[in-house]
Amino acid sequence: MKKQMRHAALTLLKGFGFFTRMKDSAWRQQRLLILCYHGVSIDDESHWEPLLFISPEQLALRLKALWDGKYAVLPLGDALERLYRRELPPRSVALTFDDGGYDFYRQAWPQLRQYGFPATVYLTTYYSELQRPVPLILSYLLWKARDTAGVELTEFGIGQTASLSTAQGRQEIMSHLSHQANGQALNGEQKDRIAARLAEHLGIDYQRLMQKRILHLMNREEVKQLAAEGVDFQLHTHRHRTPLSEDLFRREIRENRDLIVKAAGGVRNHFCYPSGAYRPEFLDWLAKEDVISATTCDTGFATPGTNPLLLPRLVDTSARTGLEFESWLTGIGYFLSRRKRGRHAYVAE
Repeated sequence: MKKQMRHAALTLLKGFGFFTRMKDSAWRQQRLLILCYHGVSIDDESHWEPLLFISPEQLALRLKALWDGKYAVLPLGDALERLYRRELPPRSVALTFDDGGYDFYRQAWPQLRQYGFPATVYLTTYYSELQRPVPLILSYLLWKARDTAGVELTEFGIGQTASLSTAQGRQEIMSHLSHQANGQALNGEQKDRIAARLAEHLGIDYQRLMQKRILHLMNREEVKQLAAEGVDFQLHTHRHRTPLSEDLFRREIRENRDLIVKAAGGVRNHFCYPSGAYRPEFLDWLAKEDVISATTCDTGFATPGTNPLLLPRLVDTSARTGLEFESWLTGIGYFLSRRKRGRHAYVAE
């Protein structure tokens, strides 16, 4: 009911010309909308995790909306400089993609290039170097086997018959496997062997997933290629985690930066908090590593008064309709949203 009411309200506002007036307003010109994407489906990932993946067709509609609406899609660094100088052009937007998935190389960049849109990729480097699927592959495998009512997983330390038919059941198994792997301090190759065993146990062709590079990150050569073509690669920690120890936190930044520079060269001083998780002490640690901006997953527009190490974004997902997306481009969506602020969760993977 709420979604229907929201859609009706947005339809009326657009019909009465409020979208056009808002996107051309002085209020909108003083604000930068930083869009956040995680993945663009190679296969069926947007059906598995619609809050993480969108389809290539949906991305195409988003980019068309930016083009048709004559939005100023700016490189992130340039956009931030102009924001704090109060010199943004009307309708300013920056595009960011988290993690650096192979799907960006295959699905997103060809579409962005058609429009000449710049993009920043926050690259986490451990799995980029390892070239195995990220740990979320376990969740994906369980979802692929969701038609299985009950399965024995004693080999994986689960004593009772497990149900894969519900999201809750799959999440409980995933939590158990993740806790077990973290408790044993397994490295990426060891985690991948567990994923391969689970796939075999569930009757899933793991090698086929590997060949399609489902849930893989771009490798060093692909990063080098896209950097030469204009993609801006920036910091996202080496292991996609934010340790509470200053030494470990800063080491994550340095390892991440060193590997990105080896592949792409240049200066890398923009950062994205993994999973959007931040704490007050992180800001000082980032400044010590010469980081000049950091994006969160808090929802909103960046203004000249925004702390550059706590930049809000709009996380776009498959669940967001085209009309809702357009409302955020104009600024109307800001006033109708329940904005998320102050995420200080600690996330370690």
